[in-house]
Amino acid sequence: MTRALIIVDVQNDFCEGGSLAVDGGAQAAADISDHIDENAGSYDYVVATQDWHIDPGAHFSETPDFVDSWPVHCVADTRGAAFHPDLDVESIDAIFRKGQFEAAYSGFEGVKAPDDEVPTGEQKLSGEAVEPTEAPLTLDDWLRERGVDDVAVVGLATDHCVRATALDALEAGYSVSVLTALTRGVDEDRSEQTLDELESAGADLVR
Repeated sequence: MTRALIIVDVQNDFCEGGSLAVDGGAQAAADISDHIDENAGSYDYVVATQDWHIDPGAHFSETPDFVDSWPVHCVADTRGAAFHPDLDVESIDAIFRKGQFEAAYSGFEGVKAPDDEVPTGEQKLSGEAVEPTEAPLTLDDWLRERGVDDVAVVGLATDHCVRATALDALEAGYSVSVLTALTRGVDEDRSEQTLDELESAGADLVR
């Protein structure tokens, strides 16, 4: 079994002080870093996703409904889109950016960022050499090239991008666990409903 940790959207705009902050976001960043440090041998790869908006259309609104439209957040190449400083980026092997020109919640909608924008993570491949592809790599492409069949999902926010990423991972055929102590949600009740939904869909909830 080859396992990857998927860190979802632990970015400044989703943590305290950001334009779309989730309560406890900064603590989640620190807790994820501790988890990586304490469980380094448990993962073959660590990847992270970023909201990376350029012109996402109606996803941004001056009068957001907080369902389909939101305040401006995670604009590409801004501080708000950067990873929170308490997140350990040294362990990240690849970054996948989503939502450039449309709403995107799942990390599986993202494409791989250039290697020189991965902080210090090594580029690792297992098995035979992989032929390069011309099209941008998706998260699913990247994981499959490395033989990953099991993923653990953490990050922000439980009831939005964590949910979408975990559901897409299940749909793609991965074994999925959600480390609930390393996630934070926008709405507490909806987050609990989301966890029930993910468990019913086949995810293993690690509380």
